[in-house]
Amino acid sequence: MIYLLATLIGVVAGLRAMTAPAAVSIGAWLGLFSLAGTPLAFMASCWAAILFALLAVGELVTDQLARTPSRKVPIQFGARLLTGGLSGATIGATAGLLIPGLIAGIVGAVIGTYGGAALRSALAARFGRDLPAALVEDVIAVGGAALIVCAL
Repeated sequence: MIYLLATLIGVVAGLRAMTAPAAVSIGAWLGLFSLAGTPLAFMASCWAAILFALLAVGELVTDQLARTPSRKVPIQFGARLLTGGLSGATIGATAGLLIPGLIAGIVGAVIGTYGGAALRSALAARFGRDLPAALVEDVIAVGGAALIVCAL
């Protein structure tokens, strides 16, 4: 189950890079799961939760801008791999599976990046514009992240 959740949080990172670490950090800070004694215990701090939440909100806003680069360009893709790995590792750390969680999160981020781009493109074509597609993707990312964290 931990491998699946770590992969799924990676998928969320592929959709919205900062939503995944915000979700796991807030979940740990709220005590939904424990990171005590793990190398990622800092993710449960109030400061980490606030920082990642602010970054996630900022990303949700900037993603709607026309000049926002594609998630598949190297810097955007790399950010998704990094946050997917961190988020997957955080989930894995709850069960002593930090490295497998990291790997699962990275794999999920690749899936989410390419799958999310394809989904958004198809939805934008169906809606006739990008904004509704972006908002649907936002709901999927935020809702999915919340469900994953609550499943821990």
